[in-house]
Amino acid sequence: MTTSIDQAALQRTTIRALTASQVLGGVGMASGIAVGALLAEQLSGSETLAGLGTTTQVLGGALIAIPVARLMAAKGRRPGLALGYVLALLGAATVVTSAVVGSFPLMLVGMFLFGGGTTANGQARYAAADLALPEHRGRDLSIVVWSTTIGSVLGPNLVGPGKTFAEAVGIPELAGSFLFSLAGFVLALVVVARLLRPDPLLTARALERAARAEVGERHTDDSGSSHDGSMRRALTTLRTNALAREAVLVIALGHVVMVSVMVMTPLHMSHGHADLEIIGFVISVHILGMYAFSPLVGMAVDRWGSRHTAMAGGAILAVAAFLASRSEVGWSGLLLVALFLLGVGWSCTLVSGSTLLTNSLTTGERPAVQGLSDVLMGLGGAGGGALAGVVVGGLGYAWLAGGAAVVGVVIMTIALSATVRHASRVRADAG
Repeated sequence: MTTSIDQAALQRTTIRALTASQVLGGVGMASGIAVGALLAEQLSGSETLAGLGTTTQVLGGALIAIPVARLMAAKGRRPGLALGYVLALLGAATVVTSAVVGSFPLMLVGMFLFGGGTTANGQARYAAADLALPEHRGRDLSIVVWSTTIGSVLGPNLVGPGKTFAEAVGIPELAGSFLFSLAGFVLALVVVARLLRPDPLLTARALERAARAEVGERHTDDSGSSHDGSMRRALTTLRTNALAREAVLVIALGHVVMVSVMVMTPLHMSHGHADLEIIGFVISVHILGMYAFSPLVGMAVDRWGSRHTAMAGGAILAVAAFLASRSEVGWSGLLLVALFLLGVGWSCTLVSGSTLLTNSLTTGERPAVQGLSDVLMGLGGAGGGALAGVVVGGLGYAWLAGGAAVVGVVIMTIALSATVRHASRVRADAG
């Protein structure tokens, strides 16, 4: 059997490969997203339709998680991540083609496939947890989440060079950023294919089998139905696994709160005549809160537990949304603090929920349930963003943020109830 020292060495190799792929994939995603709405407006000729490009990409990121989960369940993390990046690079190439031929419907097809990059980047955090020692699982998962920061910062800064390159090769200037996206996804694919060896999920399964054999525990053959990565299998698992169900709710609801408030904040600021530079600065600080402190969140998960960190995340989201609801229209220091805390709270729910979900599942159950979790997370974000526009249009930003604060309290309640049940079980076992 592989020793814990060997497992730790394999995990270090895994983290290095995933971190590199996350940086490259993050550059790919951020480069395209930075100009997606502008290109959509240009091709459609309508401001009303400009948001459809991003919406389609979010939807693609959610739904592509379904085939990726099935492939991971059958063949391991490496083929699944590769599929996500292949679809993303095909999407980037399709978007470039749509810009050249001037087709808005073709752009939407490309943006849907482009969402495969979101799927791959999201699933990478679970790959980081497969071989992690239990006492370091939150830390290792959070390191991969943190690495997204680098790509998110670099990607938008490639808009200028992308314009120059596009002019040099004779294509529409906004398409240049998607050429950088394509390059980022190709490099991420190469890193995953060449460096993510051995496959972390397949290795974790082998270790699990060996551990069971050592204690003489009977188990089913992993080549059988235990590797069914279907969403039906995932739903069956969630019905019987309360801990996994609570983890999925924490992740999805945390994402709903973050997205719904974040997407409407630029509009709230522009109504108060805030400059674009100020709006961009506020969103940048929000993104900083989302990713920059995730290693600290991971260490908190390892030290104090996923449930307590999830409760803290729900509390931070509730406070952030409440502060946003009290902010003046336009620019204010209060809104800046609110958006920063919104990012930090999201990081807490994502890292703690993802760690709790991994801990609550066997290696055979992980791909299906983790894939379903990302599907629900993506759909929740898309639905939250769409509903946010309706609420702001009818009632105003303050009502939206106030409702989001209530959802933050719901997250706290879910995590608290899980903590109480766990404590009760521990006392019952001790008795």
